[in-house]
Parts: sequence; C-alpha cells; structure tokens
Amino acid sequence: MDKSLEHSFVELLEKHQNIVHKVCRLYTNNQDAHNDLFQEITIQLWKAYPKFRGDAKFSTWMYRVGLNTAITLYRKSKRRIRTEEFENVQFKIKSEPYDDTEEQQLKLLYKAVHQLNDIEKALVFLYLEDKNYNEISETLGISEVNARVKMNRVKKKLRTILNP
Repeated sequence: MDKSLEHSFVELLEKHQNIVHKVCRLYTNNQDAHNDLFQEITIQLWKAYPKFRGDAKFSTWMYRVGLNTAITLYRKSKRRIRTEEFENVQFKIKSEPYDDTEEQQLKLLYKAVHQLNDIEKALVFLYLEDKNYNEISETLGISEVNARVKMNRVKKKLRTILNP
C-alpha cells in the first residue's frame, strides 16, 4: 500500500469529513445507523480513491460517492431494518442556542424531507449546502437543466407537504 496515497486520503477525509456526517444525518435516524453508514462511506471512498483523477473537486467527488453509497444502502436496508421514528430524534446543534420556533421548523423540514425519494433528498441536501446547479448536476450525474427542473419540482412538493 502506497503510504503517500494513504496519507493524502486521510488528510482529505479529515478535512472534509463533515460532508460524510451530513449525508449520514440525511439518510439515518439514530446514532448507530449514522456510525455504520459513516464507516461504509469511508470504506467506499478509500476503495474508490485510487481512481480519483481530480477532474472534479475532491469535495464534489466525496458528495457523489457518499450519496451513492447512502442511497444504495438505504434502498437495500429499507425493507428489513427498522430505524428510530423521526419524532423520537432530538436535534442538538453544538454551542448555538435555538429558540423553540426554529427547532420546530427544523423538525418539520426534516420530516418533510424524509418523505421525499432518494434523489429528491440528495437534491435538497446539495441545494441546502449552497451548491450551484452545475455542482449539483456533476455530483448527481445529471444535466444542469435536469437538476433545475427536478429542484423546482421538489420545491413544489415540499411546499405541498409543509402547507397542505
């Protein structure tokens, strides 16, 4: 195993690990599932790293591998693993005081997002991460026009869910 390859991978993973944690939060409902998914995404990133050519930014490539891994595992496990119900999950934001209104709105948003399909969740996630449509299209492997159209549909769907 090439030590410089391993060193550069660990360095990049440590720098961008919040991306993986955000993907895990999006596709899991409890800490054990989060930890398992984090480990699986890290394994998949390591396996794919020798093929990373740098055509896209490392973070964009990391989003893509992370989301693909999460979606694949989510689809496989959806039928057989029961996770904690959304209402039982407590959101804790480190060192930032939240008033009840914001917390309730956040819970409603997460509840609405959990009703979306896998690709729609990924779109919302990348959009909320302030990714532009070019980055979203690269990450999801769709055209920029398709990303815009899908995002408009998802926004409309979320509005319907949040304001029936």
